[in-house]
Amino acid sequence: VMSYRNLQECVQDLEANGHLVRIKTEVDPHLELAAIQRRAFRAKAPALLFTRVKGTPFPMLSNLFGTRERLHFIFRRSLPAVEAVLAAKADPAAALKRPLQSLKALPGLINMLPSVSRVRAEQVTVVAPVLQCRCKLADLPQLVCWPMDGGPFITLPLVYSEDPANTGADASNLGMYRVQQSGNDYAPDEMGLHYQIHRGIGVHHAHAIAQGRPLPVHVYVGGPPSLTVAAVMPLPEGLSELRFAGLLGGRRMDMARVDGLPLPVLAEADFCISGHIMPNAKPEGPFGDHTGYYNEQDWFPVFTIDRITMRENPIYHSTYTGKPIDEPAV
Repeated sequence: VMSYRNLQECVQDLEANGHLVRIKTEVDPHLELAAIQRRAFRAKAPALLFTRVKGTPFPMLSNLFGTRERLHFIFRRSLPAVEAVLAAKADPAAALKRPLQSLKALPGLINMLPSVSRVRAEQVTVVAPVLQCRCKLADLPQLVCWPMDGGPFITLPLVYSEDPANTGADASNLGMYRVQQSGNDYAPDEMGLHYQIHRGIGVHHAHAIAQGRPLPVHVYVGGPPSLTVAAVMPLPEGLSELRFAGLLGGRRMDMARVDGLPLPVLAEADFCISGHIMPNAKPEGPFGDHTGYYNEQDWFPVFTIDRITMRENPIYHSTYTGKPIDEPAV
């Protein structure tokens, strides 16, 4: 495999090289699974694929980025290209003095362009695996990391939005914002979306409110590991998360524009929760945070779900939050 098209290829590679173990005993996503991962992280254990998770048909992957060695193993094929591109960016004069060195950056540059295809209904399941099947919010794992959490949270959500004042993948934002699945006052088709106003999605939401429209949003789980890393990176202005994910992942990000969906989809993600955020807010949290304390319950936008799609045999990627050093810190 040159580079991973999806999370399944990554899991196969890690397992074949002794970096992943399958846990076949049933595990409860309410407190137990996160407790196991915390111990595994401290022990520098392999990535864990829980194949029998209580209350859900889906396997859960955790501790994927649990050690720096595993992080480097996952991206071992693309790191030289990342270094070449970043070096050229940092010093364009050096690129002119050493053109042969700069040629090394070319493969990486090509991967930074997302591959966007327009898809007719009959082609959807071939071109965009994430649209192959449907499920309900209640089918997803109900992961609760700490006893006083306000409800289950999606711990590695890839939240995709576009600027309504300037649409398109280049004006997109792929961020990792806290997503509460249920609890508090949320209706069965609602989730809480916790973001800071100055973040990319906050700007998009403000523009949508100014236009008097809800903001379309896709919340993804899973997909190529480079997407998860890109979503948490403090990238320089003008470098989109999708471009960085392509560079780091060693292949262009596959996207598909489909009739009936206001946003393109990340074709190789495992789950896609499609919906929109409204101007109204509801209480979200509390939530055990990386500070080692609980965030207090506060008011945040409501994410209304229109539909949830997934690929066949998806993998639900998760982590836990807690005092540093934890997996997100790696």
